[in-house]
Amino acid sequence: MREQLRELVRQALECCYADNSLTPGEIPPYVVEVPSQDGHGDFASNVAMTLARSQKRSPRAVAQALVANLPQGTGILHRVEIAGPGFINFFLQDAAWQVTLSEIEIQGADYGKSNAGEGKKVQVEFVSANPTGPLHIGHGRGAAIGDTLCRLLAATGWDVTREFYYNDAGAQIANLALSVQARCLGIQADDPRWPANGYQGEYIRDVARAYLAGETVEADDRQVTAARDTDDLDAIREFSVASLRREQDQDLTAFDVRFDVYSLESELYSSGRVDRAVKRMVEKNHTYEQDNALWLRTTDFGDDKDRVMRKADGSYTYFVPDVAYHLDKWERGFVRVVNEQGADHHSTVTRVRAGLQALDAGVPLGWPEYVLHQMVTVMRGGEEVKISKRAGSYVTLRDLIDEVGRDATRFFFVMRRPDSQLVFDIDLAKQQTLDNPVYYVQYAHARIKSIFANAAEKGFTPPRFRDAAVARLETPEELALIRLLAAFPETVAGAAAFFEPHRITGYLQELAGLFHGFYNKNRVITEDAALTGARLFLLACVATTLKNGVGMLGISAPESM
Repeated sequence: MREQLRELVRQALECCYADNSLTPGEIPPYVVEVPSQDGHGDFASNVAMTLARSQKRSPRAVAQALVANLPQGTGILHRVEIAGPGFINFFLQDAAWQVTLSEIEIQGADYGKSNAGEGKKVQVEFVSANPTGPLHIGHGRGAAIGDTLCRLLAATGWDVTREFYYNDAGAQIANLALSVQARCLGIQADDPRWPANGYQGEYIRDVARAYLAGETVEADDRQVTAARDTDDLDAIREFSVASLRREQDQDLTAFDVRFDVYSLESELYSSGRVDRAVKRMVEKNHTYEQDNALWLRTTDFGDDKDRVMRKADGSYTYFVPDVAYHLDKWERGFVRVVNEQGADHHSTVTRVRAGLQALDAGVPLGWPEYVLHQMVTVMRGGEEVKISKRAGSYVTLRDLIDEVGRDATRFFFVMRRPDSQLVFDIDLAKQQTLDNPVYYVQYAHARIKSIFANAAEKGFTPPRFRDAAVARLETPEELALIRLLAAFPETVAGAAAFFEPHRITGYLQELAGLFHGFYNKNRVITEDAALTGARLFLLACVATTLKNGVGMLGISAPESM
């Protein structure tokens, strides 16, 4: 609808230029948007105000010229008003909204989708947890946000590759191996011989038992068989990483999250990519030696100070392999890359981008794009839940899935803006009441299916659009539903473009609310067969849109509850 109005405005401008009621020239950016206040039309535009300066006329005078030249006979405009300093308010015919129902019928499961991405390739990296323990709730929020972004980008025409990057090198992995070795040797966490930075969760004991038993684990199509040698720290490290990668894979499968590509930090080193990236930055004269360390002039690229790349002991700082990894992404042909990470990674954004610019490899400024999510606090009975029986020090993703279910967990994780802190109320997520937002949405879909079953018993089925008396849909509740249905494609497009999946949860809650409000005020099955058919058709469109929306969140649309 918005694009149709923009086209009408464009045609009006051409007419104004043709009859010299406005001076021809370039058109500055303008918007057609839903007004923030009721009574200001279905849509409003500031086009007259953006044109006023170049036209050397008042915005209202420009608006009057435009309104006088709006095409007639389009069938969508009921009336047009000029308000305030020069806003143009558009009031649409009911029939203009009702055609939305035809579009939903025709597009079905594709309603809400678009081709904005034009099949261009985008890689989304998310979760990327260190393989040192079970996934925690922060990883879970990242998984839900990242997976939903992938679904939204795919729905808007992008060719999406999902990637998981394992930090399987460095001090944390060394501590993991030492911890498993200690458990293999029967050393307890309270023993003075326990590694200073060892991991103490019960899962370490499980990995140690499996290693001593000579088990074989498979992670991402790679098999590792335990050597059972408690002195072979390299073998313990390899088996431990594979074991925890498998566990993380199982958690993500339970969360209905999949990946197309798995990348390993260790392979960046073994393949020489890290050394080659560093050598290239040195050759491009963006580095210098100081205090027995190699520094990158990140201040040349917007950082507040230069950063150490290679420490005096010869090891690289943590952002260096990230630069090599992203160079690899660029060389794989991903002209667009999105990284979904925890907010604690915010300091790496500038450094990675600076390193990529220092490589002089043609990587554009601002590449890659980042979505950073804030922390999650889990509450039960009004008190914060801090630890897991198995992980010990934190709440795991599996804990939540097992307790409240996959759908509720996913919905709650994307219900707020990624950059806002999230309070996950377990008690609310488990409620089978309309106070629970995911239940509220799913119940709307199930309730519509129940209405259809009841209607079928009485001889009614939802008609096709051509047979439905949609002109009879004229109550405030019906028109509000249709208007909101029409906004779904634009909501999806905005959620994908701005990396804001919470727009979808908000939309679905609003749609469910309008449906429940409609149902409470209007009988669907009446003695008026034409009206009954029209209302059944409307509810079929609502059910389609609800199902499409929850599908973009990776959530089910139950037919009974």
